[in-house]
Amino acid sequence: MNDEDFWLRYRERSGIEGTISQAVRTCGARISRYIGSKKMALQNTLIGLAINVTRLGVWLSGTPLAKTRKSKLETLSAA
Repeated sequence: MNDEDFWLRYRERSGIEGTISQAVRTCGARISRYIGSKKMALQNTLIGLAINVTRLGVWLSGTPLAKTRKSKLETLSAA
C-alpha cells in the first residue's frame, strides 16, 4: 500500500465502483427490463448516457461533491 502504483490503480478502481453504484441506485441497472442481448445492450448504453448527462448537469451547476466519510480509526488517529 506504500507504492504509488497501488494508489493509482486504487483510484481508478474506486471511480469504476462509484459509477456502477450510481447506475444501480439511480437507474436500476441490476435488473434488465428486456429479454435479448441487443435490447439489454441498448438499455446499458442508455443507462451510461443517463449517468453522463446527470454528471454533466451536476458539473455545470457547480454542485460540490459529497465529502467521503472518515472511518472511526482515521478519526481517532487524527486526534
